[in-house]
Amino acid sequence: MISENVKNILSELSTGNPYGEKVTLVAATKTRTPEEINEAISAGVTDIGENRVQEFTEKYDLVHGAARHFIGHLQTNKVKYLIGKTDLIHSLDRFELADELQKRSEKAGWTANCLLEINLGNELSKSGFSIDSAKEAYERAIKYPNLRICGFMAMLPISEDEKYLRSLCLCMREIYDTIKARDENVRVLSMGMSGDYRLCVECGSNMVRLGTHIFGPRAYNLK
Repeated sequence: MISENVKNILSELSTGNPYGEKVTLVAATKTRTPEEINEAISAGVTDIGENRVQEFTEKYDLVHGAARHFIGHLQTNKVKYLIGKTDLIHSLDRFELADELQKRSEKAGWTANCLLEINLGNELSKSGFSIDSAKEAYERAIKYPNLRICGFMAMLPISEDEKYLRSLCLCMREIYDTIKARDENVRVLSMGMSGDYRLCVECGSNMVRLGTHIFGPRAYNLK
């Protein structure tokens, strides 16, 4: 099932987005076993994303052949476990975290590739910078010498109003394009999960994070 799902999704995404960009599939591997993840990689997944630092470290040596993303909320006291091991951190959502990433990265002689997390719906239950402060957050974040800001990650609010959701996506794309035009490091707009990725791709996302669509319903018995 996993292999078939991966092939179907990759085929669907193969036409890219309306901006002529390739859409990268990141397999969201929360609660998934190394065997399941390796099956997805064998089927064509090139990038995997973990939500929890403990799972990231436990699976690190058991999974092979894919770029490693961290896509969950990151506590400052867990940063040390990711230094030198992540290809992209999606969830740079506050400057307290930026300070810790800078300190740890500088000490290790490493540069952390990061996406600024944007809270599109200004939801209290979600972290991230507001869409109104996205540009200001970018200007401040690029001053950290050991952080490379590669773009933005955003999650849509839960809503049945597709027109509203589309407007948020397009606004995020406009911000991304404005900054991308002046910064060659900015190349990623990570927007879209299993429930809304098609809309996000239509509106210009070039990276989607899919778990259920690849692996099926999530299992929560992983210790």
